[in-house]
Amino acid sequence: MDKISRRSFLRGGVAGVAAMAVSTPLASCSGERPSVQQPPVVGSYDVVVCGGGPAGVMAALAAARQKMKVALVERYGFLGGMATMGYVMPISEFTFNGHLVIGGIPWEFIKRLESMGGAYIETPKGNVDFDVELYKLCMQRMVLEAGVDLYMHSYMTGCTMDGNRLQQIIIHNKNGAEAIEGKTFVDATGDADLAHMAHVPMQPDADGERQPSSFCFILSGVKTDSDMMMRCMYHDGRSGPSQCLPVREKLLKMKEEGADLPDFGGPWFNNVMHKGSVAVNMTRLAADACDNRGFMQAECRLREDIFKFVRILRENFEDFKHCYVSSTAPQAGIRESRRILGVHTVSAEEYLGGYRYEDSVSRGAHPIDIHSSKGAGQVRSDLKQAAYVPYRCMIAQDYPNLLVAGRCVSADRHALASLRVQASCMGMGQAAGAAAAQSVRTGRDVQGIDTAELVSTLKKWGAVI
Repeated sequence: MDKISRRSFLRGGVAGVAAMAVSTPLASCSGERPSVQQPPVVGSYDVVVCGGGPAGVMAALAAARQKMKVALVERYGFLGGMATMGYVMPISEFTFNGHLVIGGIPWEFIKRLESMGGAYIETPKGNVDFDVELYKLCMQRMVLEAGVDLYMHSYMTGCTMDGNRLQQIIIHNKNGAEAIEGKTFVDATGDADLAHMAHVPMQPDADGERQPSSFCFILSGVKTDSDMMMRCMYHDGRSGPSQCLPVREKLLKMKEEGADLPDFGGPWFNNVMHKGSVAVNMTRLAADACDNRGFMQAECRLREDIFKFVRILRENFEDFKHCYVSSTAPQAGIRESRRILGVHTVSAEEYLGGYRYEDSVSRGAHPIDIHSSKGAGQVRSDLKQAAYVPYRCMIAQDYPNLLVAGRCVSADRHALASLRVQASCMGMGQAAGAAAAQSVRTGRDVQGIDTAELVSTLKKWGAVI
């Protein structure tokens, strides 16, 4: 009997795929299992990073800088995650009170993107406007220059394990089912997909409550040089709230008077580095991003809402009189989904209080920002000082070679409402990648690494801890 039949099993699964037909996300370790065809192993790595968004790319770069052999798996054909597949703008926030708090490799990426003409850094908040296509290109260049092996257009469908130790992930692409071996794994999928497949305990769902998804889009033919749009497009903290108040107030009045308007947030109009075009974030609908049918139905509804709002903007605002949808994001943006139950769960009280942990490895500067699933409401709590992120929220008890980074870390939903933004995710990814490399190099489980050494490595790169 082969090793997988004796001690491991395939977890995950896609219905209808013969090689994975006997595996399900809820499979248990007990009992004998039918033999399944093992996909061919296409690579063996020190560190395997799942998810090519802000957290995953930084994790891959950090591990590669520690001379690790690294694989980065991404289901789309480009990198950037919610920035490039969700059009979530701007990148928020790198500074607090004008002082950099997310440094190191993430800030190197921003400065390189700026040098390419693809980023505009707004001071003093440290929000970063960007060109979507140059964002993709900059990340791609950095990853390939670092020697990371990319597996794009590859959907992760399962994993093999020995007890609670991950051995392989299973991916599907045009080549069929393939296996990638690793010594250490980083889940940067946003939805904790790998952790879920490995049966890592998750944070309890708060009675089904979750922040809504927003389907963002690029609107062209806009008078971006008008006084109103100049005030609405920039989030420098000096020209009032980032919401476009003239548009918001009129939309709310129309709704009060009985107009048939979908629920909306903001609206937020974001600079995309091209005259006449803005990225728009205003649609909203609560949806479970981890349920295929429900999320698909939500996206269909939100796509209809996009064109309703564009018609309303065109008919009611001079600056949008000739506007049109030039692009919709490849998928709706996700604010909240699965989060692991880690060794430590970051609470809102700790986060707002700026509590500094012994194992702090990253920071957060964005307000706690909770969007209502119904109506146009939004609850915001500003930080009094930049927050800290402990290493322990990126690992789970008894999973010796798995880390998570980004939106799926162990945090309550209020702390997550700040940690979920891109700059914070980049900082956590950098820490996770460095920790994964240290685990491989020292032969220690992720729970047993020397966090003082980890912090020292991060500070050498320029992290502000």
